[in-house]
Amino acid sequence: MITLQLIACVGLIAGAFILLEISFSEFTDGLFGFLTRRPQGIRDEINEATQRKKPSFLRRGILEAQDILTLTGRSSRFTMVCASSLLLFAVGASIAILLRNVFLIPALALGLMFLPFWYVRLTAGHYKKNIAAELETALSIITTAYLRNEDILTAVEENIHYLNPPVRGVFAQFLTQIKLVNPNVDAALKAMKTRIENEVFREWCDAIAACQYDRGLKTTLTPIVGKLSDTRIVNDELEYLVFEPRKEFIIMVILVVGNIPVMYFLNKSWYETLMHTAVGQIILAVCAAAIFISTAFVIRLTRPIEYRR
Repeated sequence: MITLQLIACVGLIAGAFILLEISFSEFTDGLFGFLTRRPQGIRDEINEATQRKKPSFLRRGILEAQDILTLTGRSSRFTMVCASSLLLFAVGASIAILLRNVFLIPALALGLMFLPFWYVRLTAGHYKKNIAAELETALSIITTAYLRNEDILTAVEENIHYLNPPVRGVFAQFLTQIKLVNPNVDAALKAMKTRIENEVFREWCDAIAACQYDRGLKTTLTPIVGKLSDTRIVNDELEYLVFEPRKEFIIMVILVVGNIPVMYFLNKSWYETLMHTAVGQIILAVCAAAIFISTAFVIRLTRPIEYRR
């Protein structure tokens, strides 16, 4: 009966979208736009600007995912991420309803809703590591060439073919701006350093700009590039250290979730108590909430280390 009611509810919602001529993407954009809109009052804006009042957990997660997608050049996928989140919210609530567990609805629905945003955060970590690895190679060969000829334009031209995207595109824009738009090297360096979100790269651009007025400062370039190597080594060691705790966490989650169907075969009365009594349903809801909260902490604590000045 509950299954039929749930199917009827889904049909009713789909019919409302068709009758009102509202597309799912428009509805998603409007809903998440409402959730992420800035405070209306002046006091709220001041508190947020001075970080006296932090945004809500939901708004902070959505804005962070939006910033990451913009940074990685995938801003067009934000609507798809929001739509996936909304669908997973409905799937989580539907599963809890089918299990006839009212306490599980908020835990499962909210937990599944954050999965796309957590996935975006994971991909951002890998993206930044790949960018740092490519920057390490690019800055190393360009710096070597610059120390030899003391001309950043020639150094970039000599090595542009050895670079890989997206770093190659950044330096190609640098050359285009100097040759075709504005021959001012300082302006081109200032524009280039904002195109990659990396503190070492920005410091390197500032050092190159300083070298245009004092050639003796070129000795500072090699230690700056060396910071990328140090960061990569630290990240490799960190990845090795967190591998075992991460694996243990995944195993524990599998054991907690897998115990439910195993209990059905080992002791059916325990299974009935867990699934069909108020105390058992509360325990399931608490376990689901603990799993999702722990997952959020694991993702936040295992992000790659970045150099900060």
